[in-house]
Amino acid sequence: MNNALISRPGVAAYRFGHGFARLIRMAEIHRQRRALAALDQHALDDIGVTRTQAQAEARRPVWDAPETWCS
Repeated sequence: MNNALISRPGVAAYRFGHGFARLIRMAEIHRQRRALAALDQHALDDIGVTRTQAQAEARRPVWDAPETWCS
C-alpha cells in the first residue's frame, strides 16, 4: 500500500469522491446524448439542431465534453 495514503486518509477519500463525481457526470452526459438522439424532428427544429448534428453529438464519447458541462 501507499504509505502516503495511509497517513493521510482524507486524500484517498477525496480522490474516491472526485472519481465518483466524474463517473456521475459521464453517466449524465451519456443520458443526455441518448435523449438528444431520440428527439423527433419537431423537437430538433424547436432547439435549432439538425438530425445530422444530433447524431454526431450522440456518437461522441462521454469523456469528450466541454468543460462547461462538467462544472
